[in-house]
Amino acid sequence: MRNGAAILLVTLAGCAPVQDGPPAAADAAASYAAAVLHPTTGSSVWGTVTFAATDSGVLIRADVSGLAPGAHGFHVHEWGDCSAPDATSAGGHFNPEASPHGAPDGAERHVGDLGNLVADASGTARYERTDRRIALGGANSIIGRAVMVHAAEDDLASQPTGSAGARLACGVIGIVRGAE
Repeated sequence: MRNGAAILLVTLAGCAPVQDGPPAAADAAASYAAAVLHPTTGSSVWGTVTFAATDSGVLIRADVSGLAPGAHGFHVHEWGDCSAPDATSAGGHFNPEASPHGAPDGAERHVGDLGNLVADASGTARYERTDRRIALGGANSIIGRAVMVHAAEDDLASQPTGSAGARLACGVIGIVRGAE
């Protein structure tokens, strides 16, 4: 149950909002981070997202339940604050490079643009990809920020959000020590 305990610690540590950027500890790259997704008001979406540093980039894995079947926008947002009932307290997409919104494999995109989760007929989505733009330390660090699941499909082009719609679930990304 080691991972379960780590997720619980991340949940408890993620309660304090980050308003002025990630904590100073994020300057030194972590090797593993996680977020527990909690539903916004009126939503029943929940899940977990993990981030692991690899030689190829950051491996992102998400397991999300309670979704309507189909595609749902999936992003890292600028503030680690999920306290508003609709999670607007998390701000917009994490975009330290002031780039336009785009696809996760596009040349131009927000650092936080992760594309879409695709839920099956039972409302469960699994996501796995390695991303070379996000980081677990430095200027593109996602530590202390929020990860968000949206109601609609991200069209990967509309500015500034991809027309992904309402926020269904939000979780604060925290470092998980000793989980490697």
